[in-house]
Parts: sequence; C-alpha cells; structure tokens
Amino acid sequence: MTKAGQGAAVPAERGGRAPNRREDVIRAAAELIGERGFDGTSMRDIARAVGMLPGSLYYHFASKEELFLALHEHAVARYHAALDAALEGLRDPWDRLEAAVRAHLRELLGSRNLLAIVRPDAAGGDPAVAARVRAERDAYDQRIRDLVAALPLAPGVDRGLFRLMLLGALNWTPVWFREGRRTPDEIAAAFVAMLRAGAE
Repeated sequence: MTKAGQGAAVPAERGGRAPNRREDVIRAAAELIGERGFDGTSMRDIARAVGMLPGSLYYHFASKEELFLALHEHAVARYHAALDAALEGLRDPWDRLEAAVRAHLRELLGSRNLLAIVRPDAAGGDPAVAARVRAERDAYDQRIRDLVAALPLAPGVDRGLFRLMLLGALNWTPVWFREGRRTPDEIAAAFVAMLRAGAE
C-alpha cells in the first residue's frame, strides 16, 4: 500500500464500470465514516457496503487514507460548486454574502454525513492526510474571507472575528436544525441581517 496522497492513479476504466464503482465506494465511505468516524470504519466495512471483496477495493484506492482524501476532496468540491452557482451574476457585497451563506447551509444541512468528513480531526493523526485536509479547507475558507473583505463594515469591526462568528454559527446549525421550522434560506437571511445590522 502507498502512503496517503502518494498512491498510483486509478487504473484505466474496465468495460465502462471502474469510474462508477469508484463513485459507489466514495458514497459508501461517506455514509460509514460520517456515522462511525474514520477509525471506526474499516476497508472491509466499505467493501461490504458496496458488495465488493476487500481486495477489490484496493483496485480503486491503495489505502484507507487515500480513500479518505478522495472523499474529503469530493465533499469540499461540493461546497465550492454550490458557492460558484450561488454567486454567479451577483455584485452587491451583502447579496453575495447572503447567497454564499445560503449555499453553505443548503449543502451542510442536505448532506449531513459529509459534515463529519470535513472536521479538522476527521482522519485521525496522519500528518500527510492532515496537511492535505487543511489545504483544501483553507482554500474554501479563503473564499469566505474574500467575501467578508468586500463588505462595507463600520470602522473598527474585526473582519476576522466577523468571519469566524459567521462560520461558527453556520456550522453549529446541524445540531439544532429541525425540518419544518425554518428553512435553510430563512436561516441564512436572518443570520446575515443580524450581522449586517450590527456591523455596518
């Protein structure tokens, strides 16, 4: 097996099925790791969930760490794609922030098994995995920094704390969110309105 982040490329498609099976594995890993954690999920568990022999799983991923990195990349890419779609055509800084918050909440509340995947400690203590995870998280965080940097905030408002307060509130939402009370869009609008009232 190779070290995390250094595995060989996935072999060429065989009969048109390899990419689909790889996606099946990623989906099953998201479900299991989201429920049980990284250490509580084995490659055997994931193979069983997709009807594979454990040895066949290593055709797609050389190690559990490599599988986790593919899964984390997939999870973060979903957030980037949601943000891209939400911001398209918007120019006003507050409109852009609210659209970004709405996209973040929709993704967060719509794919809760991925929430556990993007925690900083999700993959245990492997330094190589942790470095890759941090880099992917930092790239997404930079986009939020840029949105906050563009806001017309009052002098003296700490933009770093503003961003951290917003992200903290958003990422805590799955703990208390209940279907049928407020929609993700309503929560996003309320969060941004309260922040705007106190910071402009």
